[in-house]
Amino acid sequence: MRRTRLTEFGLLLLAGLILINGYLVVTLANHRFSYQGLSIIVGLIVLWTITALALRRYYFRADPVLLPLAVFLASIGLTLILRLRPDLFIPQAMWLSAGLIAFIITVVIFRQPEDISKYKYLCGITGIVLLVSTIAFGVDIGGNKNWIILGPVRFQPAEFAKLLIIIFLAAYLSERRQLLTYATRHYGPLTLPHPRFIAPLMVLWALTMAMLIVQRDLGSALLYFGTTVTMAYMASGRWSYVALALCLFFSGSAVCYLLFPHVQVRIDIWLNPWSDPTGRSYQIVQSLFALGSGGVLGSGLTFGYPGIIPEVHTDFIFAAIGEELGLAGTAGVIIAYILIVYRAFRIALASQLPFTMLLAAGLGVLTALQVFIIIGGVTKFLPLTGITLPLISYGGSSMVASFILLGMLFAISEATATHE
Repeated sequence: MRRTRLTEFGLLLLAGLILINGYLVVTLANHRFSYQGLSIIVGLIVLWTITALALRRYYFRADPVLLPLAVFLASIGLTLILRLRPDLFIPQAMWLSAGLIAFIITVVIFRQPEDISKYKYLCGITGIVLLVSTIAFGVDIGGNKNWIILGPVRFQPAEFAKLLIIIFLAAYLSERRQLLTYATRHYGPLTLPHPRFIAPLMVLWALTMAMLIVQRDLGSALLYFGTTVTMAYMASGRWSYVALALCLFFSGSAVCYLLFPHVQVRIDIWLNPWSDPTGRSYQIVQSLFALGSGGVLGSGLTFGYPGIIPEVHTDFIFAAIGEELGLAGTAGVIIAYILIVYRAFRIALASQLPFTMLLAAGLGVLTALQVFIIIGGVTKFLPLTGITLPLISYGGSSMVASFILLGMLFAISEATATHE
């Protein structure tokens, strides 16, 4: 127990030193140093230290690495936000504080995570309502119609809907894993269960197609559908579900490409960005130049030109990391995400309950897919998407949702260790 605390607080201290160092480098280089900004940094460090102390007092066996990894990535993000958009530094710091509070609340709510499965339909319906509200009333910002504006507040319901839908999927699939595993109906080469048992999965497929068509959000469509298919496979172990899902998704995407111009633009830019490097492909071309100029160690913080990239503080912040921190910086960020995913699967494998096992694994898959999709888009490995890099990109909805996700994993790890 003492070793766990030392590990956690040592890593939190390291994250704090990284944030202080980043703040000093950026502000001194740009002659913008202020004690107000430094006091905000110190306040954040104190807040996440108090968070760790308060939780560790009651959750002795919970994973000691999740919170330090989260604040490490958030520290990198805050430093880059200060570098790219100084006017957004204080709002992002406030969202980080809100995320830490959400982390604590989530851990308390999920103290008995298996009890949450009783509310699976409430979670599923709420998640679908949030998605439908975005499809019906969403506002187009940055080319994606996935924002809801209520007076002075704007947020992305999809960030919270995905967590509710994963809770529903984990509960639904864990209850029906035998029916899904021992399917008896044959449809040509595929063996599937009764249609009513896979109806929720078909509903999610329809929603992803609607998101692709109406919201112009290819990233969220890939994220939701990929997570659903992976969780269905983990629950059943049957490749026929994966094959059916891929056929449905690619056939639906092909139809969307033929019918809707905005989908064609995304695919055309991906296939050949050099056909219009100063127009539609300007963003991805500048991203590739930034990554290429970074080299191994980067140009140095404040010595690059990432501001040339449109919306660099949200969708393309990974390109800014590649330019100014180089391969070393991007590798550090990717390793941190890999460790989060690894800890999620480790928690899942240690769980003795099907629900918590699928929930932890689903959260790990969600994180891995989101990071893969956004980095793939920035590096032109995948078509451009509108999703954010968790904990690093600017955005309150994404920040709070990411800490809720990690709070769920933290609580599950404690419950799993207690039952061993």
